[in-house]
Amino acid sequence: MATWQIRSWLSQTLRKVATSSLHSAPDSAAAALSLIRSQPSQYVIASVVGRKYILTPRDILTVPRLKDVCVGDVLHLRDLHEIGTREYTLRGDPLPRNHIKVEATVIEQTKGKMEVVFKKKRRKGYQKTIKNKHPYTRLRIGPIQFTNLPLSS
Repeated sequence: MATWQIRSWLSQTLRKVATSSLHSAPDSAAAALSLIRSQPSQYVIASVVGRKYILTPRDILTVPRLKDVCVGDVLHLRDLHEIGTREYTLRGDPLPRNHIKVEATVIEQTKGKMEVVFKKKRRKGYQKTIKNKHPYTRLRIGPIQFTNLPLSS
């Protein structure tokens, strides 16, 4: 055999090994969630204030100011796009809400750093300095809870 044939055969064999999965694909979303639940650390991709964030338990998330919340309030994250671990991922728009529960606690209402904007019109003598601090809300992400999972048989 020529060297190019050996390389071709070797690359095909390696491709087959690399694409063959060690884990079988689950039959339903509930089965996938039970596999994800069995893993040590999970993450979730959720929309908060119109932006998607990758969240894990105990994360601190800074978002633009939420007006109707106070420090200590608990928010339930409803727009979940993906949940997963290192080995398993479940994507969906939306994910089944009755099986996954993620909460965020408001820990702080704060302001960002001082931003200074200087405006000037040439040859007119017009100068204006605008100072602004943007308000932010800080959230602590709670544990990812799995509820109402059917028993796997």
